[in-house]
Amino acid sequence: MVRVSSFVNDKEIICSPDESNTHTFVILEGVVSLIRGDKVLIGIVQAPFIFGLADGVAKKEAQYKLIAESGCIGYRLSSSQTLAIIEQNQLWREAFCWLAWKSQVLELRDRQLIGNNSYDQIRATLITMIEWDEELRSRIGVMNYIHQRTRVSRSVVAEVLAALRKGNYIEMNKGKLISINRLPSEY
Repeated sequence: MVRVSSFVNDKEIICSPDESNTHTFVILEGVVSLIRGDKVLIGIVQAPFIFGLADGVAKKEAQYKLIAESGCIGYRLSSSQTLAIIEQNQLWREAFCWLAWKSQVLELRDRQLIGNNSYDQIRATLITMIEWDEELRSRIGVMNYIHQRTRVSRSVVAEVLAALRKGNYIEMNKGKLISINRLPSEY
């Protein structure tokens, strides 16, 4: 039997590193951040979201945390329960499509961040953030998110954001991204 849980507090830990390799987490409502064990922010996602789907087949070497960024509703299953449900309901195609989508998201993240200079990483992250809905953008601080996601120093992030605001390339209010007018391809 599956028990649905509510996570009403922002920043409440939904999944701790010690259980990230043994369970599947299904987020039905809300927004969560996915943080790797070395404190790198992998991303922020809106429900519906499934984390740990493949853990019954292949264990992750890295540890992760899921943290509620808003009120969330979801449930967790053991990896063996997850595999049994997939098998029983012949959901292999759906599971494959979900994992393929997740692989594409991670590949995009790698292309945006690996081997790029600091400005390119900041620019790519701003473009990702502007695609979020306005409510989510109003909750997430630009500087913190960019620093946690890219590991670019806070001083460099602050300098680039200040220059982009001064040039009217971006609009921010109280540290939150409001709009992008146009981002230069080089800094």
